[in-house]
Amino acid sequence: MSPLSVMRRVSLGLAAALVVVLVAGLITTVALVRRPLPSLNGEFRVDGLAEQVDVIRDENGIPRIYAHNTDDLFLAQGYVHAQDRFFEMDYRRHLTAGRLSELVGEAAVAPDTVIRTMGWRAVAEEEWEMLDPTVKEYLESYTEGVNAYLQGRQPSQLALEYTVLGFSVEVEDIEPWHPVDSLAWLKAMAWDLLGNYSDELQRAAVFGQTDDLEMVEALFPPYPTDRNLPILPTDAEYEAHAAARETNPDQAADDGEDGEVEDADAGADGGAGALAQLDAQEAVEFALSALTAVPHALGEGDGVGSNSWVIGGEHTASGMPLLANDPHLGVSAPGIWYQVGLHCVEVSEACPFSVSGFSFAGLPGVVIGHNDHLAWGLTNLGADVSDFFLERLYPDGTYLHDDERLPLVERREVIAVNGGEDVAINVRSTPHGPIISDAIHQTREAADTPLPEDAPPMGLAGFGVALSWTALEPGRTAEAIFAINTATDAEDIAAAAALFEVPSQNIVFATTDGDIGYQAPGRIPIRADVADSPVPSDGTWPRPGWDSRFDWQGFVEPEDMPAQTNPDEGFIVAANQPVTGPATGPFLGVDFDYGYRSQRIRDLITAQIEAGARLTAADMNAIHLDDHNPYAEVLVPVLLEVQMEDAFVAEAVELFEEWDYRNAPDSAAAAYFSSVWVNLLNQTFWDQMPVTDRPTGGSRWLEVVTHLLEDEDNEWWDNRATLTVVEQRDEILSLALRDAREQLTVSLGKDPQSWQWGRLHQAAPLHPVLGEQAPGPIRSFVNPDPQEVGGGSSIVNATGWDASAWEGGYPDYSVTTVPSMRAVADLADFDASTWVSFTGNSGHPAADAYDDQFGAWAAGETFTWHYSRAAVDEHEADTLTLIPAH
Repeated sequence: MSPLSVMRRVSLGLAAALVVVLVAGLITTVALVRRPLPSLNGEFRVDGLAEQVDVIRDENGIPRIYAHNTDDLFLAQGYVHAQDRFFEMDYRRHLTAGRLSELVGEAAVAPDTVIRTMGWRAVAEEEWEMLDPTVKEYLESYTEGVNAYLQGRQPSQLALEYTVLGFSVEVEDIEPWHPVDSLAWLKAMAWDLLGNYSDELQRAAVFGQTDDLEMVEALFPPYPTDRNLPILPTDAEYEAHAAARETNPDQAADDGEDGEVEDADAGADGGAGALAQLDAQEAVEFALSALTAVPHALGEGDGVGSNSWVIGGEHTASGMPLLANDPHLGVSAPGIWYQVGLHCVEVSEACPFSVSGFSFAGLPGVVIGHNDHLAWGLTNLGADVSDFFLERLYPDGTYLHDDERLPLVERREVIAVNGGEDVAINVRSTPHGPIISDAIHQTREAADTPLPEDAPPMGLAGFGVALSWTALEPGRTAEAIFAINTATDAEDIAAAAALFEVPSQNIVFATTDGDIGYQAPGRIPIRADVADSPVPSDGTWPRPGWDSRFDWQGFVEPEDMPAQTNPDEGFIVAANQPVTGPATGPFLGVDFDYGYRSQRIRDLITAQIEAGARLTAADMNAIHLDDHNPYAEVLVPVLLEVQMEDAFVAEAVELFEEWDYRNAPDSAAAAYFSSVWVNLLNQTFWDQMPVTDRPTGGSRWLEVVTHLLEDEDNEWWDNRATLTVVEQRDEILSLALRDAREQLTVSLGKDPQSWQWGRLHQAAPLHPVLGEQAPGPIRSFVNPDPQEVGGGSSIVNATGWDASAWEGGYPDYSVTTVPSMRAVADLADFDASTWVSFTGNSGHPAADAYDDQFGAWAAGETFTWHYSRAAVDEHEADTLTLIPAH
């Protein structure tokens, strides 16, 4: 980082520092801030290396690593990850081991309790023993590289976060990295991408409020296959879809032209004077609330999903395939991905890697990317891989199973708390899994499930909720990462998918031979059909743990998982919709995304193909940025028919008359519609649903409202709070239009024409530890400046927001999930591929690469994805040479 850039960041925090004492403090602060920045140039001796390794970074700080053998390659990756992201790695390993309290204090006891109850670390330790010896070597080499960088460095030399935390808690010497630390991160990935965990709970919770199965079913409508196709449609589904389009041609995509994307400035200014402004009182307050951690490391909610698609060469300008991917994950600083290239100087059977893409700091290999022969993308499959089991428990430490009382398995866990007393917890388990209700009390909502007539009595203290989840059984997913990194064809992808057990993902791929394909991996439970169950026994509702008929019956064989190569239509879209229709096996679940994003992508591709276009990487990125609003397409025609006599409200409704249904950042109509939508959900559902289960506004809620619009007298329209009035549809719509008008008048001004969606809808990355609870100067330094963005939930440009989040009586439209990266791989010329990450590659707030991609990401821009050695050398900005220590 240049001295000018440092001073620019520092100046905002200490603009008034005109006296000698404060200038001295500034110098000290700059030194502390810059101390952890790694050396990116020069020659360094590293223990464990056999031969020289070159690390070439480009203008965005993205390294390409060149090594002569695999041990050196992964050792160097560990070294580089530790250089740029060690605090993030340390935070993650504490999180996944249930040891955050050791790092940040008592604020993390609750999440530690949850994770200790599930036992992520213990499962990872079992997985280590199962791994192929070669993969163990990769992980051990990676570990050796991390520890080589840690050697001889104090915490303050590794990350600014340790210095800040040192104001409030004791920061001890850093413990060495261990291979199991890498494996445990896979559990966090699986947890955040868990399929119908919340849907299963919500069914039971809503039934507990309404005691009406039909009302519950109305909130979980079947997937609309005739409108939104699955990933692998059958001929019959194609025909039904085409027939539905003929009946309602408005469903088809428009001409595919994209709305303009508003330019955004990265806003690199920050407050590096934060430490100098942290007085003793603030330090004490910070000690009490350094972190409000939750056991979600990537994000959660409706917005956690992804887009991916692959197009065959018959439809591209180059005659070779194009592949696009943008995973939707939580908003964080730094972003979740670390871009890297891993290259054997000579690719051979002994050193088979030449792969580039997106990695997780703390985990060797590349998670999404391409090698010399094949590109692949991942999206969450959303298969139902977990179930809640209601367990009949007894005071003597037993549980009921098929009329037999058996002893619970119990273990004691001790959570060490930095600056506080140790906390001991008792973890109880049955063969179905840990009693998760001991740690996550909301899961007790599962007890509202309708039960068989012969169910045992379930007193207040006489039941628990166990979690069965495939990720709580050891597996070999780590091996799958390296198998995909060296895959060359569909057969290799299928073999890798057999190892890729959790989280269950969709894999789309393309090869330099011109093939495109899809493969579903994952460990999928098989459930028996219990005929006399009062609710479906397919995994959509919590299950009676005392009845063995509800136990899992094994898992789907890998060879039975859906797959396809070179479909007739020449492209594949996988964006969290069902893989197949309901009549096609194997059964993967029913709670999927409702397909509005996936169908929009299909329609845009189809429209261009039918127009005779030959698609390019630029066309793929334009699809990434599509901001067409499917909610508006359904709801606006109905809203315009509502009789609105209030001129104040009618003035706002006029915004819909000429609206093109695009959620552009400067759109007034998009701002008003979003407010109407959240108020509609409020007026319709809040009175009849638990506070913790209110509508978040994702694709399922669009499908629910679509059906309710056709039933003006449906019970859901009635507001139970108005005891003497039974509301109907148009009354609720009128209230939503009115409330939205009043709220936006307060927040955006009296003139509706001046409203802008981007002023409400901003992406504001937060540091996971210092981003909310630290004093203001520190927050401003570690959190990049917010960016106004378009898009929204269930829109291809998936900048999701939570419709259930209100603050001070007003909806909060802040972005909660984002396309965490956007990438397009061009199989004709990998150097013509494009990519962009959410924030930047570095985890150091003082580094230019901490947020240097954020402005481009917000503006819809991308960077060239250099792959060949010639292209890498051409864009060389820094070169680090690692040589053997002896």
